[in-house]
Amino acid sequence: MKVKCFTKSEQKFFSSWSVKHKVTMPAAHALEPVLKMKVDELFLNWLSEATTQGMLKEYLQKIKNEEWVDTGDRNVTESSHSVPSGNNNATSKKSLTDRSSAPLNAPSSPPSTTLPTGNTGNSRTGLNGRLSRRSVSTKKQTPVKKAEPVTPVLSESIPRFYFPRGQPIANLNIDTLISRIEKIFSQFPNERASIEDMGMVAKACECPLYWKVPLFLSAGGDRTGFVSVHKFVAMWRKILQTCHDDASKFVHLLAKPGCNYLEQEDFIPFLQDVVNSHTGLAFLKEASEFHTRYITTVVQRIFYNVNRSWTGRISCSELRKSSFLQNVALLEDEQDINQLTEYFSYEHFYVIYCKFWEIDADHDLLIDPKDLAQHNDQAISQKMIKRIFSGTVTRDKKVRKEGRMSYADFVWFLISEEDKTTPTSIEYWFRCMDLDGDGVLTMYELEYFYEEQKQRLDARAIEPLPFEDCLCQMLDLVKPESEGKITLHDLKRCKMSSIFFNTFFNTEKYLEHEQRDPLSVARDSETEGQDISDWERYAAEEYDILVAEETANEQYNEGYENDFDPAEHHIANELGLWTEKRHLFGIPSPHCDIDFEYEDDFE
Repeated sequence: MKVKCFTKSEQKFFSSWSVKHKVTMPAAHALEPVLKMKVDELFLNWLSEATTQGMLKEYLQKIKNEEWVDTGDRNVTESSHSVPSGNNNATSKKSLTDRSSAPLNAPSSPPSTTLPTGNTGNSRTGLNGRLSRRSVSTKKQTPVKKAEPVTPVLSESIPRFYFPRGQPIANLNIDTLISRIEKIFSQFPNERASIEDMGMVAKACECPLYWKVPLFLSAGGDRTGFVSVHKFVAMWRKILQTCHDDASKFVHLLAKPGCNYLEQEDFIPFLQDVVNSHTGLAFLKEASEFHTRYITTVVQRIFYNVNRSWTGRISCSELRKSSFLQNVALLEDEQDINQLTEYFSYEHFYVIYCKFWEIDADHDLLIDPKDLAQHNDQAISQKMIKRIFSGTVTRDKKVRKEGRMSYADFVWFLISEEDKTTPTSIEYWFRCMDLDGDGVLTMYELEYFYEEQKQRLDARAIEPLPFEDCLCQMLDLVKPESEGKITLHDLKRCKMSSIFFNTFFNTEKYLEHEQRDPLSVARDSETEGQDISDWERYAAEEYDILVAEETANEQYNEGYENDFDPAEHHIANELGLWTEKRHLFGIPSPHCDIDFEYEDDFE
């Protein structure tokens, strides 16, 4: 881009012409050069020179050949801040070309305020000139060196901190443990152990007694009926080398081949052995019909307490964090199985099964929403029952499609209904109340459930609180971290989650809390630290009631039989007024005489 500059005579002519013709012109701005454009133009001119291109090709070839290239210590070009005066454009180009052809390591002149005028004797130098000038340079040329591989600096050694199969035990002598097991097998005929002998083998392996069946099955005893010393030692040695704590060993013994988790059916052989051999369940041996019901109940309680991820698969980590293996170890020393209330209590099974039988009208071991509504005198709202059967918390997909609930799902329901303070129960009811599944209970969802609660209270001639007042109470109770939104974390942090849930869908327990004596509330606060859960308290009370009812029913039947003569006895049988069969469905009770006769429609 060329800038036109007017001479003094031309400027004088235009000035006089404008005065004569009275032409008013805008104030003229001083012409300012566009420095960047001029520098770009000069750079392109320099780059198009044959000598410049030859020099760059030479440097490029040296770089490809990994040869040393002397690039000098200073910049090639000099800075400038103003447009050169006069018509010295061509001379400036010549000077720039001449300077650019100089070697890169040649010292440059001090910076000036104008571009160089180019008053040099030698306008251009060729490639030979550059080479000869470089050869006489005072800088000592160093020999070409190839780049040596750089040894990476080793980072600080970080000790291992993740042990999915347990942290290895230091100085573990596996051969000593194996020799102890071989010594036990030497006592058996042909060094073969039957299922009855596995108790001694389990103790030699330093395992709890009731690991005997998992050990037997893992060594292939189910196929042959016995376990040889060679198969068992090979199996146990592999476990000792790969599994370093009880949780990983137990999962390895019970899990299917290739699986690192436990599913519900994996516990059946282990629990069947508990039913067959534990002294606290001796009265249940001959009632084989109830073995499956008891095992189903225990399995559901195991997953209820251990499977915190709700996946239906218990991992080593979940098993390690739970108290299940500690309870398995207690089975050996605890003669009264009802003391193991977390998983194995027969009394708890008795209560759960009786409650299910009472609402299962056709006794097909499946209940529908109408049956579940009868629980606790229709205490649960219809909206909540609809949510339970929607599949939010039930696991049996086949039964759910039919609009019904299995006994296994009822176990989860009853424990969650009677104890709304445990992490699993809070998650259970939160899933039901979270209509859109976004992990937050909004005011809309709370109002949706409270509308039916208000109607149920009105039907009892009880004036309910307006929703706005109820909402303020619940927000003060829970104290959510985010205003207007209640999360699962908020409810777990709250110590009164049961009051929150009962307010929205359980009329009976809501009224029970509202009508409680303040003295009883004070007593509950004093006993809050005691190690007994709401579920254990409920199960103990209900069991006593059920046993008392059954005892009274037997006494009534005995007196009723003695008061009738044979003819009246026959009439009573025809009318169904008296029966020799047990109360409800004939489930054995450890506190009363056992009569193993059952209703015909049980199965």
